[in-house]
Formats: sequence, structure tokens, C-alpha cells
Amino acid sequence: MTRTSFTIATRGSDLALWQARHVRQRMLDVRPDITVAIEVIKTEGDRIKDVPLAQFGGKGLFVKDIESALVAGKADFAVHSMKDVPGDLAPGLAMAAISARADPRDALISRTGVGLSEMPAGARFGTSSLRRQCQVRALCPKVAVATLRGNVPTRLARLERGDFDAILLAASGLDRLGLGDRITARLDPAAFLPAVGQGALGIEVRADDGDATALAHAAINDPDGARDVGAERAFLSMLDGGCQSPIAAFARLDGDALVITGLVGRPDGTGVIRGEVRGDPNGGIALGKALATDLLARGAGDILAELRAAS
Repeated sequence: MTRTSFTIATRGSDLALWQARHVRQRMLDVRPDITVAIEVIKTEGDRIKDVPLAQFGGKGLFVKDIESALVAGKADFAVHSMKDVPGDLAPGLAMAAISARADPRDALISRTGVGLSEMPAGARFGTSSLRRQCQVRALCPKVAVATLRGNVPTRLARLERGDFDAILLAASGLDRLGLGDRITARLDPAAFLPAVGQGALGIEVRADDGDATALAHAAINDPDGARDVGAERAFLSMLDGGCQSPIAAFARLDGDALVITGLVGRPDGTGVIRGEVRGDPNGGIALGKALATDLLARGAGDILAELRAAS
């Protein structure tokens, strides 16, 4: 590797900057002789603040502008929360590394300390995720779900202000910001499936940039995280889903087998189709595709087509 100067493209939220700085430090730990700058990119998802993202297609709204910076050569790396990355990357780009997974679960934060199963009828629940809306309404059909946008501090402030009785956020994001003590409950994936890739960080590069690929891989790549997230993303890609689709999946080792659980449903909590496959941990991509095939055969494709037509 001959290059000594690199640039990371990232969103400007507190969490995104934490992630970019974390990755930069890992890169400097590997290569103390280099410099790594951070370039903040305002994405379409950041610019659209008062409208549900699904109304704008949702797919890749927090990623497309950062990918454009990569393609144009304005940056060498994009640091993503893997849960925000669509199933298919832009042409000419590749995911060079996926980190070890932090807590993949969704975190419930309620103003009164009440758990999800104890939410009273009419409780106001805030979330911007169709996946979370689907599962909350399926589990607690009597709560009122409304759109909640913004970064982590903004969402917590609206909860404190009384706009909502409870909200859901990624546990990993709260932990990274030192806000884990705000969590009322970490939801068991057996009952409430997380987003594809939730808890893992990814570094995206130009596919032909060998120096950037090698540095990213050395800095954060984790074989177990890459295996599990790769299996989930194979499931997502086959369903042609994005971060705002009502799709969930979670891969984990169970003894010597890789187990993947997946779900597709409507945002109103109806039509939930859930499945699970298990097999060789070295065949995670095939397992993810097999799970998607199973759900499609049971009507998941019809639900997703219906939602796309309505958007």
C-alpha cells in the first residue's frame, strides 16, 4: 500500500460521527503513518425531516448521496450502519468490511418504565420504521403508532416532552452514544426481529480501490459479523427490500448450525409471514436466499408488491 491519505464520508448525526471516528481510530491503529479525514455528507434522508421516509421510496435514502461521493472520488470510504444499507449496492462499489456485531436488538424506551407487553390501549408509540410498526401493531394492536423522525437525541427529547409514551431505537446506537441507561427493555429477537444488519458497521469502497479495501478489511472486518450480516443481506436482496421495507431478519449460530429467522408483513401488523432455516455456517448466502424463497412462496412477494404500488 503506497497511499497515506484517505477520506471517510459519513452523515453528520452524533451517531454517524461516532461511527466514523471509531472506524478512523481503528484504521490509525492499523496504519499509524496515514491520515484519515472525515467528510460530512447531508443525505436525502437527512433533508426530508417531516415526512415518513417510506413515502419517498425509503430505499437507500441515507446511503445514496454518500455513495455518490465515493463514485466521484470525493471520499475513499463510506461508514454505514448496516441496517441502513439496501440489499444491492450502487454499481462500482463494494462492501470491504463488516464489523463485529454490537447488540443487534431493538430497545424500548418508555416514559413510565412500562414494557412492550404492558402498554395500555391507546398508548402513543413513535417510530419511523415500517418494520417496527408492523411488529408493534402485531404484538400490541391497541396502541397508537405515529411517525417519529430525527436523530437519537431528537427522538429522546420528543419522548421526554410527552409527544409519545414509548419509542423504539437500535440498542447498539444508544450504547455507542453512552445512553444505554435510558433503555427500558432490550427486545428478544425471538419475539421482535431486528433490522437486517442491525448492530454492525460496514465500510463501503470503490470496488477497484485495492488500497482502501485492504485498509478497511484490516481495520474492522470480523468473520462472524460478516457471515451473519451477509446471510441476512442475501435474504433482503432476494426480496428487493430496503431499510424502510417491513422486512426483518436475524442470523445466529446455534451449536454448529447457522439459523436465520425472517419476517415480512404489512405496517398495520396484518399479513405477517415468518420463517426460519438452519444449515451449514459456511453457506449463509444460500440459507438467506432459501429463507426468502420460502417467504415468497407463502405470499411475501404479494405484500411487498402491494406496498410498492401504494407508495
